[in-house]
Amino acid sequence: MTAEASSEALAEQFLTFELAGEAYGIEILKVQEIRGWEPIRKIPNTPGYLKGALNLRGSIVPIVDLRERFSMEKIEYTPTTVVIVMCIQTESSGPTVMGIVADAVSDVLDINLNEIKASPNLGSKINTRYIRGMYVGKKNMVMLLDVDRLLNPDEFMDIAALPLEPDNSK
Repeated sequence: MTAEASSEALAEQFLTFELAGEAYGIEILKVQEIRGWEPIRKIPNTPGYLKGALNLRGSIVPIVDLRERFSMEKIEYTPTTVVIVMCIQTESSGPTVMGIVADAVSDVLDINLNEIKASPNLGSKINTRYIRGMYVGKKNMVMLLDVDRLLNPDEFMDIAALPLEPDNSK
């Protein structure tokens, strides 16, 4: 194996997106699709950052607002607001489809895994166990998220058992 082939084998692609003017990245292989913002069904009795769910070709997909998950300032959704639908892997429930709300999608980066730096604990609002590492590019710094931990559905209630529409039987 040549040095060039070895270097390519250590590279991964990351989808980058923006939250509050900062760049974040997730493994592109986890991304199923990117959708423009559309109203979603609220789910009662769930954490505030779990905005609700959408019906995606017959599957119920929970949607997490990362701004709220990271205790950032709430903003109104705009035409650039997107939902990134992805498949995450958990130990207890296996593959699970979930979506995250982001301010905007930026780019796809090819990142050599040797260039990912450990995330320093600087008192960030984001728990470092949710961060895979930091990538310092030519233009900006990208926080690479571990979405399998960040979006662990074991932290949520059993969403399949919750009603998606208000109960008007009272």
